[in-house]
Amino acid sequence: MRRVLVFIVLLLISGFVNSQELSSRIQILAPNISNINKKNLELLQNTIRDFLNNNKWTSESYTPQERITCNFVITITSWDGSSGYTAEAQIQSNRPVYNSSYNSTLLNISDKDFDFGYSDGQSLDFSDQNFIGNLSSLLAYYAYTIIGIDKDSFSKLGGSSFYNKAQNVLNIAQTGGNKGWKAFDGLRNRYWLNQNLLDNTFKDLRIFIYDYHFNGLDKLQDNVSTGASNILALLPSLQQLDRQKLGSIFPNVYFATKAEEITNVLSNMVNPQDRIKAYNFLSDIDPANINKYEGLKKAR
Repeated sequence: MRRVLVFIVLLLISGFVNSQELSSRIQILAPNISNINKKNLELLQNTIRDFLNNNKWTSESYTPQERITCNFVITITSWDGSSGYTAEAQIQSNRPVYNSSYNSTLLNISDKDFDFGYSDGQSLDFSDQNFIGNLSSLLAYYAYTIIGIDKDSFSKLGGSSFYNKAQNVLNIAQTGGNKGWKAFDGLRNRYWLNQNLLDNTFKDLRIFIYDYHFNGLDKLQDNVSTGASNILALLPSLQQLDRQKLGSIFPNVYFATKAEEITNVLSNMVNPQDRIKAYNFLSDIDPANINKYEGLKKAR
């Protein structure tokens, strides 16, 4: 009987461990602050990692292999000597490509207003009903956004409910008075990223994210030519995007993240006319990264 109880407890523990969604790596830097305690930064680093990795962000269970890998590099630019930190963060998340060891980057964004208060040894608490602190709100917002983009890559518009959760965090965090949560705080902040992700104007781009990964990258191991051709066939759908809104944060961040990868994949097409066709589409859709797409004209 005792062995049965132990087995049940182990199963419950295993189920809990395997249920979390994120596998995050955190790095906190303070290169220009000489008087900051490095051990306290390590403690903060571990606290943030545990908050992201141990909280349940969905009602689903993820196996260890399904957990979403993400990286937060937080650079502290000033410290008030107590609990106030001014910082910037680089947030990146990845998605595995089917039947390969390659991870494709889904999100790679810089947050210039990653400011927060934290006292040494403090636990991070979060509520989806009330504002508790800017740090936990920042982390929850990005957790939901990361999961949303990951869901978008596996099913058409699959991330909408998580963008809505991120929007709820955003709305509540606006009461805290920190920058980056409101429209007038700038054009490239958390408010506008969330607004873009939920805006029907960018629906075609979100559908492209699904088709590009599920019907393009995930097919490469079976047939490189087929996967690349599938991606080429998707490019005309992006021409429906409103040209006046291509400078918005979502398409801007997405294409900056993907331009090199898309070029590398489409360079595998044997027919030079197909590569030129891809170049013409991409340079029209995303002129900001035209230098990267030049590789399509030089391939093979």
